[in-house]
Amino acid sequence: MERQIQKILNRRLTLEGAGVKLKRVLGNDDDSTLDPFLLLDHFGSDNPQDYIKGFPWHPHRGMETVTYMWTGEVEHGDSMGNKGVIKSGDVQWMTAGSGIIHQEMPQKYDGLMQGFQLWINLPAKKKMVDPKYRGIVKEQIPMVQKDGVKIKVIAGKVDGTQGPIRDLAIDIEYFDVKLASGKTFEHTTTKEDTVFAYIVEGSVEVQGKTITQGQCVVFGKGDFAKIDSKNISRFLFVSGEPLNEPVAWRGPIVMNTQEELDQAFEELDAGTFIKTKNSLYPKQGIEVL
Repeated sequence: MERQIQKILNRRLTLEGAGVKLKRVLGNDDDSTLDPFLLLDHFGSDNPQDYIKGFPWHPHRGMETVTYMWTGEVEHGDSMGNKGVIKSGDVQWMTAGSGIIHQEMPQKYDGLMQGFQLWINLPAKKKMVDPKYRGIVKEQIPMVQKDGVKIKVIAGKVDGTQGPIRDLAIDIEYFDVKLASGKTFEHTTTKEDTVFAYIVEGSVEVQGKTITQGQCVVFGKGDFAKIDSKNISRFLFVSGEPLNEPVAWRGPIVMNTQEELDQAFEELDAGTFIKTKNSLYPKQGIEVL
């Protein structure tokens, strides 16, 4: 059974970090939170003043962040001692688990700097696992090409080609899809999974309805999703297994109960938030709005 359109989301402008201008595709309200996905932000500008202040040291617990750079560079450092630069085409998949403190600082770029950050909820049994950092360079991301369709496979599998992100907390698929004009992307999905596509360039058609650049189409349940191109188009296609668990969420910390959430912030204030040894982040000045 083909998946039908459940709803269409329009991104909205917002400010995050130390004043980074970005477009929020989903997240922060019941209508645009898609279990197990909490948030998707599209950041990008050709004006460094829109992003250069970045995202200084801040905590996460109970979830994962996936940063995918299209163009530009982001410097990263965290409480596990990881540091480096996420460059054009690279992916950073970070499991916060029991707690991590990190910073993400976009570097000045000549031209349009843009990328995406997806937040994925962790199941209750894995919320307090040890944090993990995975940096994937663009050369490690395979591409499947067929009949005017190009698919970068970040996580999941397409025609037997497996993405480099494996051993996931829950089953996730994450593809970067480019369609030539008049071509079709069709992908078999697990029937109960949450599935959406965010249109970054061009426009597409789903069941006769046009979805334009900047819109996100959320699919209903079904066995496969089908997207037709009206012109040259590019979109992120994401699917994942719903957790069907209660969510207690404040800022960058996502737990199952209010008590767990309160405890996380108490530990943050007391300096006991990090469960693994750390070396990089400052002991003072961590603020959570």
